[in-house]
Amino acid sequence: MAMTGATILCVDDDPAVGKVLSALLTQAGLNALLAASAGEALEVLGRRAVDLVVSDLRMPGVGGMDLLRSIGERWPDVPVVILTAHGTVPLAVEAMRAGAADFLLKPFDRDEVLFVIEKTLLAHREPSVPSVPSKASRSALGASLVMRELDALVRRAAQGSATVLVRGETGTGKELVARAIHERSARADQPFVKLNCAALPDALLESELFGYEKGAFTGAAHRKPGRVELAAGGTLFLDEIGDVPLATQVKLLRVIQEREIERVGGTETIKVDVRFVAATHQNLEALVARGDFREDLFYRLNVIPLEVPPLRERREDIPVLVEHFARTTAQANARAAASFAPDAVELLALQPWPGNVRQLENMVERLVVLSDTPSITRAAVEREVEREALRERSALGSRAPGAEGEAPSALGAQRREAEREAILDALARAGNNRSLAARLLGVSRRTLYNKLEEMGVA
Repeated sequence: MAMTGATILCVDDDPAVGKVLSALLTQAGLNALLAASAGEALEVLGRRAVDLVVSDLRMPGVGGMDLLRSIGERWPDVPVVILTAHGTVPLAVEAMRAGAADFLLKPFDRDEVLFVIEKTLLAHREPSVPSVPSKASRSALGASLVMRELDALVRRAAQGSATVLVRGETGTGKELVARAIHERSARADQPFVKLNCAALPDALLESELFGYEKGAFTGAAHRKPGRVELAAGGTLFLDEIGDVPLATQVKLLRVIQEREIERVGGTETIKVDVRFVAATHQNLEALVARGDFREDLFYRLNVIPLEVPPLRERREDIPVLVEHFARTTAQANARAAASFAPDAVELLALQPWPGNVRQLENMVERLVVLSDTPSITRAAVEREVEREALRERSALGSRAPGAEGEAPSALGAQRREAEREAILDALARAGNNRSLAARLLGVSRRTLYNKLEEMGVA
């Protein structure tokens, strides 16, 4: 498999199912962990790095839907595949609408299990450069003039059903804008389904969008609805639309124009009632000029264009955002309300924030959780800013060319020692909870585990 070595947590109260799944995954070069209940699964997730969870839908006590919600709240970057019997397929589809990555039917087919798991792992694979968590900001759009103007446009756009194209740099909150459009529309009580078009290989993107029929390809042991069908009556958010291959662009154009699809491997035409909201950080006009993006699709998407400005162009929003993130972080971690000293906020407002709101949220979260007191000082912010700069230099150094481009050994040793100190400090602050420590450091759990292995820390 493309993701050999990934860790899969299998959750099922039937020991026989767990044993079969474990053997199948192990044979495929994956690491399998077993849990007999939702409670046991949450305990495993709290102490181990897990790349994907496969959970039964119906279990005594806490069921698969409740487990799905708990994982979404506490480990939003861990995808969940639901395992269910034929009679509960509608519940499985509902689980996908609630955030599950996919579902598998019992009795499961070996090829389909491996296909779904590989597809899901690819869609959620770790970026090559450590980055801040991908969760969308939960703050208001902002209080600055430019954001108030954007908010007014969002409200007007929400009233209709025209396609919306949201543009802006990475981390500015494009998904937040898409959700705001959905939640303020007449479709608010229907599904909001999202798909990152850059996360899947070309061969899988089409089946993920439109679904597939049984036997359409190896691993397609059952009919599966695509994201377009799952969003029926609601909104489909297509993130990174600029990465859709030309062959799929043709079919997507037809869906937007005709509001109908055909599943991969099928001949039936299915009518769909879906509103499309797309987003990109790329210059689509330049892609059109190069022939990498269809001009007709661009105009179909760009009916209502919205631009989300970068954080550096609306620094007056930073104090409000800091206060919001401090409050939500304290609540999420059962801590006393946290506040930032005025000069600490001033320092945050001066930072360049290339990662925009997403990066600011992550910084505030680390500062609040690492603080011994409810008041965050300027000195604490200075230390964290220096650590983040060190992490960025470390990431760049890890991608540098061979000996010719390497830094002197003394500088490398100094960097490694600073990195070790930051990791050990985060582990101490997190009570040796490695998932929390990874979040405090602003890296993925997989990156942290790799670093600990390099350091010889078991």
